[in-house]
Amino acid sequence: MSYSIEDLKTLMARLRDPETGCPWDIKQTFKSIVPHTLEEAYEVADAIERADYPHLEDELGDLLFQVIFYTQMGGEQGHFDFDSVVDNLVRKLVRRHPHVFPEGTLESRVDPENRPDEAEIKASWERIKAEERALKPRAEARDSSRLDGIARTLPAMARAEKLQKRAANHGFDWPDIEPVFDKLHEEIDELKEAWHAAENGAGARDAVEDELGDLLFVCVNLARFMKVNPEQALNRTNHKFDARFRAIERRLEGEGRNLDDESLEALDAIWQQVKGVEKH
Repeated sequence: MSYSIEDLKTLMARLRDPETGCPWDIKQTFKSIVPHTLEEAYEVADAIERADYPHLEDELGDLLFQVIFYTQMGGEQGHFDFDSVVDNLVRKLVRRHPHVFPEGTLESRVDPENRPDEAEIKASWERIKAEERALKPRAEARDSSRLDGIARTLPAMARAEKLQKRAANHGFDWPDIEPVFDKLHEEIDELKEAWHAAENGAGARDAVEDELGDLLFVCVNLARFMKVNPEQALNRTNHKFDARFRAIERRLEGEGRNLDDESLEALDAIWQQVKGVEKH
């Protein structure tokens, strides 16, 4: 016997039953579940990064449970339920993919010989999303922006990339990558200036944070022009650092030495040796 999505919905309803459910599940709210959702999403990404597909199956189940949890609470409060979420999702994706569903129905099919190219598909996608944003109600019209819809709760690097892409779609962008390199050097100089001023008591530490943020924002711009995912790039560097540092620890342990007793020069020498081994 295999369980279905209906069984999962039933399970969730029983967990939330005020009289016979689980006390922990009953007391949860939309807000209290958010940290768990973020954690599960990162665990999915980690399993994919490690190509751990048996574990990925389990993590995807945990992430799906988060969706079921939200929709159960939504139904209890009369906002939405799982079926309405699915219905809204399918309608939205059909609407956003006219190059796959030309008549705006799930059953319609496109003529393979008349499919638009990638540039046309991207332009259509952005146009449709812009139309959707325009139809959404706003608390105050004066606050409306072409940047609406980019969640403020996104990780800072991911939000920076989305902000830049959205602005670029409306012509606010560098003409090519060379001015971005120039801007990078400019921001480094400004960060140095702010740092020295703060160290000498002539400037605020907030200025250092501002300039460092500007520098990181430019780095995201560089990644965008190079068509590199900045989060993945930083993750690659994190993995390299992790592997090399562990290699240093193993080397020293094998020689009966303690890392904490070594000088920076000695540690850097081993680091360079580890890098040399990697290259070969």
